Amino acid sequence: MKQQEIPTPFCDKCSMENGALFKYLNRDEVDKINFEKEFRQFKRGEILYTEGSRISGFYCIHTGIIKVFKTGFDGKEQIIRFAKPGEIIAYRSVLSNEVACTSAKVIEDCQVCFIPSEILISLVKSNSTYAHELLKLACHELGEANSFITDIAQKTVRERLAEILLLLVHDFGLDSQNFLQISLTREELANIVGTATESVIRLLSEFKTDKLVELNGRKIRILNIKGLEKISNIFN
Repeated sequence: MKQQEIPTPFCDKCSMENGALFKYLNRDEVDKINFEKEFRQFKRGEILYTEGSRISGFYCIHTGIIKVFKTGFDGKEQIIRFAKPGEIIAYRSVLSNEVACTSAKVIEDCQVCFIPSEILISLVKSNSTYAHELLKLACHELGEANSFITDIAQKTVRERLAEILLLLVHDFGLDSQNFLQISLTREELANIVGTATESVIRLLSEFKTDKLVELNGRKIRILNIKGLEKISNIFN
């Protein structure tokens, strides 16, 4: 049976639904992107690009979740962030004309639009509002990276895990039963926190005993937000 073809999403409609940067473009600019972009679909586990590769464009996520990460000398991943619908990835490598400084892997089946480098460069040159919003986005991501470095240096693994769970609640929300609306392996959680998988398994067990969370395979139910906030020291 032939698989049903999924229509390419239009940038103007997508930007209104997801709050993407493309809402700062005029009609001609949106039409140009709609004409030039490529609509692509990826399954969980597939790689969009790898660290050190030369990429010829950037990606805007339409559906699904993508993890952006760096790989250490020992082959261990350090997850930088998760990209969700409406967000863009790989744009900094395009703007700096450098090889990719991260890799991107699908953790939830996704649909993305691949937009050629020349389009982004021309938009930055011709649309000052868009360029300003893009600069604000880059600064925001830099600020998050600085906060992460501070946490690694000053917080315990227990504090960092509690903070990461709260950030996942903030970024992806909870379903009607208070389960995180993102499913991660214990290894992926460890790669965000910056610790060994065994440490995350042990701490999640402690959080469960303390009735902060409930575990169901890869799914995590949040039971006590205030308790996690107290552990994480995010307001100190």
